[in-house]
Amino acid sequence: MASACRVLVSVRKRYAGRFNFLALLSGSHHLNFHNESSSNPLLVELLRGSNSRLKATLDQEFCSLKSSEFSWESLVTCLRPSSPEKARLVLEWVLEKLVKENEKNHSAFSDYIFLCGKLQNVPLAMQAFASMEANGVKPTSLVFNSLINACLCSNDISTAFSLFEIMESSESYKPDFQTFNMFITAFSMSGKIDAMLGWYSAKKAAGFGPDLQTFESLVSGCIKSRNFELADEIYEEMMSSGIIPSISILENMLEGLCKQKSLGRAEEFFKYVIGVRWEINENMTDKLMALYQEIGQVEKMEKLLETMMKSHSITDGVFSRIHCGLIRMYAKLDRLDDVEFAVGSMLKQGLSFTSSDDVEKVICSYFRREAYDRLEIFLECIGTSYTLSRSTYDLLISGYRRAGLYEKVDSMIEAMKSAGVT
Repeated sequence: MASACRVLVSVRKRYAGRFNFLALLSGSHHLNFHNESSSNPLLVELLRGSNSRLKATLDQEFCSLKSSEFSWESLVTCLRPSSPEKARLVLEWVLEKLVKENEKNHSAFSDYIFLCGKLQNVPLAMQAFASMEANGVKPTSLVFNSLINACLCSNDISTAFSLFEIMESSESYKPDFQTFNMFITAFSMSGKIDAMLGWYSAKKAAGFGPDLQTFESLVSGCIKSRNFELADEIYEEMMSSGIIPSISILENMLEGLCKQKSLGRAEEFFKYVIGVRWEINENMTDKLMALYQEIGQVEKMEKLLETMMKSHSITDGVFSRIHCGLIRMYAKLDRLDDVEFAVGSMLKQGLSFTSSDDVEKVICSYFRREAYDRLEIFLECIGTSYTLSRSTYDLLISGYRRAGLYEKVDSMIEAMKSAGVT
């Protein structure tokens, strides 16, 4: 641990300021602070009531609040936008109950402090920590991690580091892998790559091996700061350690390749991920399709679709994105024959358009070519699988009006009314 401390000395000197970390990943917090509830009548009651009556209302509802289905996190996060003061008062009331009932479970205090962090209320988190000790509950690494998280969420790096030093000097609540991960994530989010790497080195020096969460933060930080070479190195280190990349890592790596406009490498990476049956999501597909369109490589997009058709591990969502990307390219080039063939192929597979923007690009192509009869056929073909949006109806009405096709204008207005589009 001493070597870890030496690694961090220079990091602290260089990055002792305050950064904007609105939310960091939670660790293991399992009390009912975090469960979502579908409806919350108490929320309505608290919003309508006065601040002075809030705690009395909570006292009255206390028995029902013990239900495992109730979510304190949901309550305070819903209160906060419209009434930060009420959210604070709810937190105060919960702490008062923990103290009054002489709570001895350190996990309860850990969850509470973590929730204070989500609301960026460090003073109340510190008060909870003091109350816990006053109740005779000894702090643990989990509690300290929650307190550090609260400081990071409130942009207080100096206090977070001071808490880390207290942990280092203790015998009972040493920093664990999650402690280091929180700092790594924080500096990743702020784009402070040197500090992020410093904490990663400190983590390894403290004897903690790499884990998926660490690599997610490292790769994300590198891509956000456009340090693509370092991202490649970290990715290779992860693969060498035998850790399977998450969808977040794969998405970031592909984003980095697309930002570099390295189409060949992006294609190779995309196909490799599919080949080893890792997950490909719609966001990754959209990034690659956007790169094809930017570079103008419609033929390569066609080949990709042919390759994907042979794979059995691709979701319908990904297939739809590839089809729509190809259709979008054809429409941009006003290749209507290809547009119609691609649309037909997509529909035969039981797929359809995923955004009004793609549909509107096709419509614009028909208008540019003055192919009004073909446009009508196109609309009929997609009518059973896609519902036109208000913006699409507006585009059709304005396009027909410019062309002097007033009967079609009236027809579109009637169709819009019949569809209930307002």
